[in-house]
Amino acid sequence: MTVTGQGTDEARALRALRDERSSVRLSAALAIGSTPDPRFVGPLVERCAVEPEFLVRDMLTWALTRHPVAGTLPLLLREVRSERPQARSQALHTLSKVGDPRAWPAITRALLTDADDEVARTAWRTAVVLVPEGEAAALAAVLVTQLGRGGQETQLSLSRALVDLGSTMVPALDAAKRATDPDVRAHALATERLRDDPDTGFAFALEEAKRVVALGGAGSTEGRS
Repeated sequence: MTVTGQGTDEARALRALRDERSSVRLSAALAIGSTPDPRFVGPLVERCAVEPEFLVRDMLTWALTRHPVAGTLPLLLREVRSERPQARSQALHTLSKVGDPRAWPAITRALLTDADDEVARTAWRTAVVLVPEGEAAALAAVLVTQLGRGGQETQLSLSRALVDLGSTMVPALDAAKRATDPDVRAHALATERLRDDPDTGFAFALEEAKRVVALGGAGSTEGRS
C-alpha cells in the first residue's frame, strides 16, 4: 500500500489501520511511517490505545517516531493521562523512543506507581531514558517503593531500571535492604546482585536473596537476640 497524502489514499490507509487482519494493519503502519504526514499522527496515537498485536503496536510507535516531534509530543503527553491502561503504556513506550526531554515532567509518581503492571513497567523504562541530570536519585527513591511488587517479570523490569540508574540509586537500594517487608528486602538484594554481576540470572538471584532474607540477612532482625 502506498500513502500519497491524497484523499482517497488517506481514507484507505485509515481503514487499513482498523482492518481485522493484523498483517494489513502492520502494512498500513509501515506505509504511513515510510511517508510521514501530520494528518496521520492522531489516528496512529488512537490506534495505539486499542491495537491488540504487539508487532503492530511496535510498528505504530515506529511510524510516530518518523513524524516531527512538534506534532506527536502533545498527543502522547495527553495519552499518558488516559483512563485506558494500554493508551498510557503505549504512549510511554513511544515517548521513550522519541526521547524528547520535554516529556520528563509527564513521568509522574502516579505513572511510576500505576496499578497496572504493564503501565508501571513502561513508566520505569521511560523514566530511565528521560531522567535529567540531577534527578536520578529522586527517581530511584520512587522506584524502590515498588520493590517486591508483582511477578518475576515485573520485578526484573524494576531491577533493570534501577541498575540503569547507576550509582545514584545505591542509597535508596541500601535503605530498601533494611525494609520490614521480606519481599522488598529480597528484591533489593537481587537487584544488587544484578548490578554487581549483570550475567547472573535474575530468577537465581531472587531465589538466593529470598534464602538470605529467610535466614535473617540483609537487615533482618528476625532470629536475633
